[in-house]
Amino acid sequence: MKRILTAVCLTAMTMTAVAQEAHFSYFKYAGNDARFQQQYDAEKQYLNPILAGFYPDPSICRVGDTYYLVNSSFAFFPGVPIFESKDLMNWKQTGHVLDRPSQLPLDGQGVSRGIFAPDIKYNAKNKTYYMITTSMRMGNFFVKTQDPHKGWSEPIPLPQIDGIDPSFFFDKDGSAYIVHNGPVDGGADYEGQRAIRIFRFDTKGDTIIGKHSQIVRGGTHVQEQPIWIEGPHLYRIDKYYYLMCAEGGTGDWHSEVIFRAPVKSDITDPASWEECPHNPILTQRDLYDYVTGGHSPLPQDVVTSTGHADLVQTPKGDWYAVFLGCRPYEGPFYNTGRDTYLLPVTWKDGWPTILEKGKPVPTVVTMAHAAAAKTEQPSHFTGNFEYTDRFDTPQLNLRWIFLRNPEMNRFSWGAGKGLTIRPSRADISQREPLSAIFCRQQHNCFSAETEVSFTPKDGKDLAGLALLQNEQYNFVFGKTLLDGKAAIVLQRAEKESAILAGSAFVDTAAPIRLKIESQGRYYSFYYAIGTNGKWQAVATGVDGINLSTSRSGGFIGACIGLYATAAQ
Repeated sequence: MKRILTAVCLTAMTMTAVAQEAHFSYFKYAGNDARFQQQYDAEKQYLNPILAGFYPDPSICRVGDTYYLVNSSFAFFPGVPIFESKDLMNWKQTGHVLDRPSQLPLDGQGVSRGIFAPDIKYNAKNKTYYMITTSMRMGNFFVKTQDPHKGWSEPIPLPQIDGIDPSFFFDKDGSAYIVHNGPVDGGADYEGQRAIRIFRFDTKGDTIIGKHSQIVRGGTHVQEQPIWIEGPHLYRIDKYYYLMCAEGGTGDWHSEVIFRAPVKSDITDPASWEECPHNPILTQRDLYDYVTGGHSPLPQDVVTSTGHADLVQTPKGDWYAVFLGCRPYEGPFYNTGRDTYLLPVTWKDGWPTILEKGKPVPTVVTMAHAAAAKTEQPSHFTGNFEYTDRFDTPQLNLRWIFLRNPEMNRFSWGAGKGLTIRPSRADISQREPLSAIFCRQQHNCFSAETEVSFTPKDGKDLAGLALLQNEQYNFVFGKTLLDGKAAIVLQRAEKESAILAGSAFVDTAAPIRLKIESQGRYYSFYYAIGTNGKWQAVATGVDGINLSTSRSGGFIGACIGLYATAAQ
């Protein structure tokens, strides 16, 4: 990704400048959540979530002393962020798996379409890494590489898979399999019933062998009609094969369940599999009464909707699980999306448990056999932190992503000039490539600010900040023309309605600073004129519940954008 964006960026910088551009001199973010104010020993302990913000559907593998982790990216480009760690506690993003438009066509895709539930695995037999996923446009496919730092192949389609959430399993004898969520053979018995299917896979031909077998019909405790069994992963551990799946949907009833089959059995035969007697092995659905209609206040470090897990073993033999969870600020409402969490796994009678029933997800966790790797710089993935980006290097920081495939000639950065965006006609409500770059909202309590220079010529011209949940649920905050006069405006969109939530006229050509502050559900918006101007409120205590997944639908978390649009 770095080499591609660098080349395009330098090309864009040599283009003849157009008359109308938006210049952003910096972006500053600061997060300050109460849950992260706990004391902990960074040499032996870590904070949950390990990846805060919109980092859902984690999958993990270890090769030698290095762990690799990927997440869903939906309609953002580049797609599938990939992280590395030497100790499971300190993570560094090294790039994206899908960093070319040929790997990830996103034209016309809604925000929560695109890429779902990637799975990363390493096949020791051919020394190859595989990432397999579901695309809402291309169907199921995988890419591969022998070195994640040198890029990944073009997509290899798997049209035989009817369903979602495929995952590879490479056995010790060289045999390979794909498991996935699919429709129930013969038709569902009730709404929400799904199945787990398995295919044999030929690693030499990169093809599926034969027809699928249905190894789980419905899920666990089938007499209770479980719904949405998905996100399957297969493992071989000691005397058993294990099949671990998410169940109950991705909301408050989310959970993780597991089955096992003896190593000497046929894992494509549904009769080989038995259900764990203490399923689910991870859930938070029985802890908070709002799930069943109650309204008790939530603790400041609450985590809900846990599930979609993956297991990994350390070189010392310890087992850990990564999984997604949510941090609501009120009832079922959260704006930060689905984070990635990490917990140790315990074993009893040949069955694993990620978290005992009735226990909340802890924020501070002590590692077994901890040997924290030294980090060169803060990761900005967990805890309270702040950063300032001045866009003064040839590469964009990997935190920045585009919505759909970007028109890169509309962007330039580097050489101490900050970020320049040439506006397009597309606005935030359209399923078009936007003239915008986005980063994730990672805290319930945060501030974000920028300085923008922009001369609007029309009431449809605007440059500034955006808060995005999807095309119909968002905020836009920037400089435009209002009644023919230059003004700072705040627009709040929910469903079909976009309202003017605040405005202030500005009779100046000086740069404008913009700032957003959030305290959970409520957001405040400020502007200042010039570098040293005093902050002035445009609107305070504005309801930001429209940025929550429970209100808006979809699968992402709120993203903060540097954004520009124009009539021409």
